[in-house]
Amino acid sequence: MDTTKADEIALTIEEAIVSGELEPGTVLRQEQLSERFQVSRTPVREALRRLAALGLVSFEPNRGVRVRTLSRDELYEAFLVRAELESLATEVAAGKITEEGLAELAAAERRFSRLSEELRTREPGEERRSITAEWVAANHAFHDVIYRAADLPLVEQLAKGARRTFAGPAVWAPGDHSIDDLYALNAEQHRAIRQALAARSAAGARALAREHVMASFHLLETILEQVGAEPRGWHGRRAPHAARRSG
Repeated sequence: MDTTKADEIALTIEEAIVSGELEPGTVLRQEQLSERFQVSRTPVREALRRLAALGLVSFEPNRGVRVRTLSRDELYEAFLVRAELESLATEVAAGKITEEGLAELAAAERRFSRLSEELRTREPGEERRSITAEWVAANHAFHDVIYRAADLPLVEQLAKGARRTFAGPAVWAPGDHSIDDLYALNAEQHRAIRQALAARSAAGARALAREHVMASFHLLETILEQVGAEPRGWHGRRAPHAARRSG
């Protein structure tokens, strides 16, 4: 089996899912993918298995392979996983990050803050949507600096796996002005994390990172409820109040 080709196919499909090009519920047919990528079904099946292991697609009896539609509980669990891993990485980064790393983090924070401000000044709808992908990428860039500083490859891999669940701009559909304060808080939390790292406060950085990730969950659930794109089971069990106190 051509594992390289399977990797390429998996990456291409993953990017299409995360970007929103392939929406939740989309059926992925092996024969069509084989034709598209000009390969046999063997690397296609392997690519789909890898995507299933990442939680991006599911194999359904008599229905084939579908892009997964997460329940609210699954989405909440993904945030819980990332919160624990992110807080660990941030705690470790406090003792390792260099002055160059802090400068890179500051630049990433400024970019995210600028985009968050721009998002808030634009009108809801297409005006906001046009910069959502850039806003998501800027958020990832900030946290990726911390991952590199921590130098914990397995923690980074697992955290990014959880992040893929809710990473795409299609998921982060921009809401209206009623949640502008949540966007602002998200940027303020980046600033607080950077300051804690600059102060070499491992405990402070860890606590702030966890609070930030769970606050991001509240931002996302508010967005999804607002735009009417709630995952199945969204109105089932609610997250504990402590995890939802900020956005």
